[in-house]
Amino acid sequence: MLIEETEVDVEALPLAAFRAHLRLGTGFASDVVQDEVLEGFLRAAIAAVEARTGKALLARVFAWRIATWRDQSGQPLPVAPVSAVSDIVRIYSDGTEETVAEDLYRLSPDLHVPLLQPRGALLPVIPTGGAVRIRFTAGFASEWSGLPADIAQAVMLLAAHYYEYRGATGLGEGCMPFGVTSLLARYRNLRLFMGGAAAGSGR
Repeated sequence: MLIEETEVDVEALPLAAFRAHLRLGTGFASDVVQDEVLEGFLRAAIAAVEARTGKALLARVFAWRIATWRDQSGQPLPVAPVSAVSDIVRIYSDGTEETVAEDLYRLSPDLHVPLLQPRGALLPVIPTGGAVRIRFTAGFASEWSGLPADIAQAVMLLAAHYYEYRGATGLGEGCMPFGVTSLLARYRNLRLFMGGAAAGSGR
């Protein structure tokens, strides 16, 4: 169970840049369109890019609850890139919680597959019938200007595409265009399931 505990603030979204992009790319000429409408297209494009790549764009806090480690010598995290693990909490079958000492684990950052690794031989034992909750921060940057240029451009292109085909009811022309998929190609990694990867990773 993966939960976003914080969301992207509207102030972090490039509304002015998107408005300018629409003027250049689609003939957009209206200054009366509310920012809330443009915000919706940007958020939809960001969500689509994140889903396609498995990457969080703008930094926010996630909480991930699991009942078993995939590998007790190193657990892949479900979103990348991860900048910090805030805490790990054991949750017992009766609902009581216990914070795991920070000196028992460490983060191994990676562009594709960040790992939670033990400082000793194995990660802490998960209680029988219980779970652990891992709270971490993931995202390329806290501000739009800190994103990789190709990802930022992909979001702009896709948001403009959504705007242009906003009346579409099916797939067809409303699908992710080739230019966007090309920009995102190097950020994709082949995942077997949430939190795992079959392809090699790159830092």
